[in-house]
Amino acid sequence: MSVSKKTAVFACDVQTVWSIVLNVLAYTNWRSDLSRVDVLNDRQFVEYTKGGVATTFTITLREPYSRLMFEMENENLSGRWVGLFSQAKDQTTVSFTEYVTAKKWFIKPFVRFYLKKQQAQFMADLEKATLKKEGVT
Repeated sequence: MSVSKKTAVFACDVQTVWSIVLNVLAYTNWRSDLSRVDVLNDRQFVEYTKGGVATTFTITLREPYSRLMFEMENENLSGRWVGLFSQAKDQTTVSFTEYVTAKKWFIKPFVRFYLKKQQAQFMADLEKATLKKEGVT
């Protein structure tokens, strides 16, 4: 199993960050890596990368403005995602950790690098989305 953790601080309230992360139907408006998202029900959705990989996410825990957890699975990997959210003054800190197991032996050496790259891109895209939502350009 590979584990990757990324923490970031955003110059906005936790409600703003939470609403952006939870609004999966709007992901293609701010996530640079996705082509589409399909919502299956109130707990499941599927993300499609621009490369065509479909990943199914199942929400396993939702504690508003505090903690969010998903199980995730696609043809190459399975695992879970844990998001922690906290606010201090006018800033929000998020910490996202992924625990992933590669399904194919030849992918295992690259999983950690892939996770780090994906998390960095997600955080960069999320920062742009928070600035846009707060009216900062």
